[in-house]
Amino acid sequence: MIYFDNNASTKLDPGALSAMEAAFHLFGNPSSLHAEGRRARRAVEDAREEVARLVGAEPAEIYFTSGGTEANAMAIYGATAERGGSWVRSGAEHPSVREAAPGVPGRVVDPDPSGALDAARVVEAIDPGTALVSVMSANNEYGGIFPVGDIARGARARGALVHTDAVQAAGRVPIDVRALEVDLLSVSAHKLHGPRGAGALFIRKGVRIAVRTPGGGQEKRLRGGTENTPALVGFGVAARLAGERLLHDARAIGQLRDRLERSILEGISGTRAIGAGQPRLPNTSAILFEGALSETLLMRLDLEGVAVSAGSACSSGTLAPSPAILALGFSPRQARQVIRFSLSRDNTAEEVDAVLRCLPAAVAAVRQKADAPGPEAAAAAARSSR
Repeated sequence: MIYFDNNASTKLDPGALSAMEAAFHLFGNPSSLHAEGRRARRAVEDAREEVARLVGAEPAEIYFTSGGTEANAMAIYGATAERGGSWVRSGAEHPSVREAAPGVPGRVVDPDPSGALDAARVVEAIDPGTALVSVMSANNEYGGIFPVGDIARGARARGALVHTDAVQAAGRVPIDVRALEVDLLSVSAHKLHGPRGAGALFIRKGVRIAVRTPGGGQEKRLRGGTENTPALVGFGVAARLAGERLLHDARAIGQLRDRLERSILEGISGTRAIGAGQPRLPNTSAILFEGALSETLLMRLDLEGVAVSAGSACSSGTLAPSPAILALGFSPRQARQVIRFSLSRDNTAEEVDAVLRCLPAAVAAVRQKADAPGPEAAAAAARSSR
């Protein structure tokens, strides 16, 4: 299998796996005061330090969660419940942000058709009753990088807290919470070659949010529940490796992505790269294949041994067009013709070549099927010819 769906999940790094295997022997509860508990607590705190280092935070500002979705919910629910009022978000946010505050009034600012988000328009949407602004660092479907720092500075001047979903950005582009001036930031382990089931929320020192998961004293009483020591250990190792390899990996993966994208656009007619020309993640390319239904093309590529995505994996199983792509001004029909290729450090030039060899025929076959009359149309044509 050629795996080009790394924005959905990445392969666990061998170093993280090895550390997790050792951590399964840390059977003590990290909240216990005896020696076994202290051993587990030390492992958890070591992981906290590594995650903090990846995003430029202090360890005391990192709160572990079960993943990016919980971190987003914890931030958005916690800020709006604590402060009251409304919130502002971009129209390209992940479902875990869009759906995190049901019943709370909000305003949505869509990116431009180019894929860029205008920071001034987001700041203009903030009024005296705005409790929170939430804008992702990088879009999960087309890779667009948003001007979070500019938005944060404008929002803070107006008295609003700022949250950014950095799940796709962390480990792929540099992230520094001090430079961004955000109050809250979400990350997830399995997007950067760590295990599923581990994430974290940065909460700037001095910022108060309401508790969403009571029932225990863990994570300074903000998130009850016994810590998953092996998963957090794996998260810490993955965060350390991502930081050490970030610049090298970004350059190498970017070269592969650019080669793949350029060859598709030059070799297959009726194609368009969404967000091209604007700042993007180095690993992500979302291509609109005119006349080819993305779900059908995805399945045909799967039969060829190529794994790609037709949108957010968290929304899989639905034929509804992507809200993030619709927010750019594409029609529902166009939004259902987009395939996302997302690469990682595990991918190779040989894999890119293999995809480029099978893709033109796959697209042609899907387009031909789309142009072919359905059974009802064929029957009607046969009757009219008699």
